[in-house]
Amino acid sequence: MTTYETALGASTPDTITLLGHDLARDVMGTVGFGELAFWLATQRRPSPGETRLFEAVLAALADHGFTPTAIVSRLTLLSAPDSVQGALAAGLLGGGSRFLGVTEDAGRFLNAVVTANATRTDWDALALETLTAQGKARIPGLGHHVHKNGDPRTARLYEIAEEEGLTGPHLQLFAAIGRVHPQVLGKTLPLNGAGTCGAVLADLGLPLELLRGFALLARTAGLIGQLAEELRNPVANDIFLSVDSNTRSVAPLEE
Repeated sequence: MTTYETALGASTPDTITLLGHDLARDVMGTVGFGELAFWLATQRRPSPGETRLFEAVLAALADHGFTPTAIVSRLTLLSAPDSVQGALAAGLLGGGSRFLGVTEDAGRFLNAVVTANATRTDWDALALETLTAQGKARIPGLGHHVHKNGDPRTARLYEIAEEEGLTGPHLQLFAAIGRVHPQVLGKTLPLNGAGTCGAVLADLGLPLELLRGFALLARTAGLIGQLAEELRNPVANDIFLSVDSNTRSVAPLEE
């Protein structure tokens, strides 16, 4: 028969193995969920410092209040209270270029520059060249609609990375972008937390193709919290009625 090799989960009548370890004896109660998520994605066990920094990213991205992803999850639960999975999926499907996707966009943007300039160490000069080449194109991770004077997550992530000796090239380039961009843009914008998370994940060596997946992993926890609060203190029906009762009929566009 055809065999299908995997280093992940496999079962026999008596045991379950995961990443080459006995799940019940060696993983459950021993390995934290954040550490396990990292391990599953890379198939290498992270160091304690890597685990701490990775879990800080998950905490940074978990919940941001009544964002569109949270609202659509609550509204879907209102519409289909028997489908928690549908409510979660609805919120996760909203993870794109404006919400959550910035983490992947920033990681990819920084990685392209770092990889193409592997021997460069003058980060400010490299950042200035990069921004100048971008022209008026959007810089992923630069700017925030609320935290105009600085995203509190950004400073904390840099602090943890420094404490753990994990301030890699992506974080160094991103910090340089934060220092020099006023010379190019003529204004000062904050480095947002989502972009910093992308730099962290890239420095941790996580697959660029999965960076948005880690943002969605974090947001899943936040959406569960949103749905739990919706069950305790519902607001979705008020949101629906607010729109429904303020609808105004207008003539269709003429062809």
